[in-house]
Amino acid sequence: MSAHPAAAVGPATASFASASRDAAALGSASLGAAALGSASLGAAALGSASLGVAAEVPCPKPKIAKPSAPPRPTPPAEVAEDMAVGGPALATHGLIVPAGSPSPPALTATTWLVADLDTGEVLGACGPHVHQTPASVQKMLLAATAIDQLDPTQKMRVTKGDLDIEPNSSAVGLVVGGTYTISTLWLGLMLNSGNDAANALARLAGGGGADGLQKTVAAMNAKAASIGARQTHAVTPSGLDGKGQFTSAYDLALIARVCFASADFRKYVLTKTAQMPAQKNPKVGGFQFQNENKLIYNYPGALGGKTGFTTLARHSYVGAATRDGRTLVATLLGAEARPLRGWEQGAALLDWGFALPAGTSVGKLVTPEEVAAAAKAASATPELTGAVAGAGIQAAHPGGPTGFTVIAAVAVAVALIAVPLLLLLTQRRQRRLQKSD
Repeated sequence: MSAHPAAAVGPATASFASASRDAAALGSASLGAAALGSASLGAAALGSASLGVAAEVPCPKPKIAKPSAPPRPTPPAEVAEDMAVGGPALATHGLIVPAGSPSPPALTATTWLVADLDTGEVLGACGPHVHQTPASVQKMLLAATAIDQLDPTQKMRVTKGDLDIEPNSSAVGLVVGGTYTISTLWLGLMLNSGNDAANALARLAGGGGADGLQKTVAAMNAKAASIGARQTHAVTPSGLDGKGQFTSAYDLALIARVCFASADFRKYVLTKTAQMPAQKNPKVGGFQFQNENKLIYNYPGALGGKTGFTTLARHSYVGAATRDGRTLVATLLGAEARPLRGWEQGAALLDWGFALPAGTSVGKLVTPEEVAAAAKAASATPELTGAVAGAGIQAAHPGGPTGFTVIAAVAVAVALIAVPLLLLLTQRRQRRLQKSD
């Protein structure tokens, strides 16, 4: 692979370095009143760092015939603060990679990201915060929300409503009145992308009643917000298309980080085959089903992940692997199946990421603790009064108003940007000291 021209990534890299210095300067402010006093200047800085079209570098793409697909849904309006979560260099529709790094693979994916699941370092990305429709990778958000709430040995009975899924969409083969363990449902969800399993799990996690599914969808959106996934808004638990349903490559990496921290999730996504038990009433025979994620069969060190496809969303994919003590995740959205399938595009991104030196990054995956600290700092900010408060401007999010004023939104944004960058600078300093020793 040829080296990516330093000049091409120069503007983004420069803004990242500048933001690092700014973050260090802001670190001692602790988001107090003094730091927030110049919030208007901070908002302007965020805005100028976020969507500079002139600085954007096109993502490498293969030459393919234009696919026959329906028009993409209109995404929500972009919020500058949200686009910069994890670092201002990530606020781009184009390519962001470390200066001097090898060129990433040419992919049909509209957006993608590669990150280190252990350190949280973002190694590179293409439009990481751009809204996209998720398809079945959204099932990972269901897992992140509910996998710790449900006893895997518990048995449940399938209702008619659980099978209310789009005709001809993926199903693992549950039958109304059938009895299954929760672990079987998770296997059906992750291996065979069963939308019927998604509905059943969501209903149970929401209390088991008629409104259980919608309660879980609300919990999924709350989970996304709590981990900093600000472009994510769920409408269905399965990822079947729904109006206003979006995510981003960056958000998927945050969700994947939560999922792969679960031992049960890791076990399910690495399972190659599973058995659907026979049912007595109604009388239905048992059968075997397979894991559709080809990464686990073909990629050394694969940890699993999730595939996805709808006609509207196109192909989506999340895949993780470990090599030489590093664990990376690749997320991609809006891809076509030719010349490379979704998992093959994920594998190409993982290869590219593993080829980069450890510690390389262009940004950071925020942590739930950082998100909570930012929210606490924002909630401690006095409400604006007078003419400014009368403007009533609030950050626009896919799920509706967040309740933050402009000042509070800027406080959250500064915290989500500054804290990860400070951690990143500290890690780099420690590495330099170790090398000098």
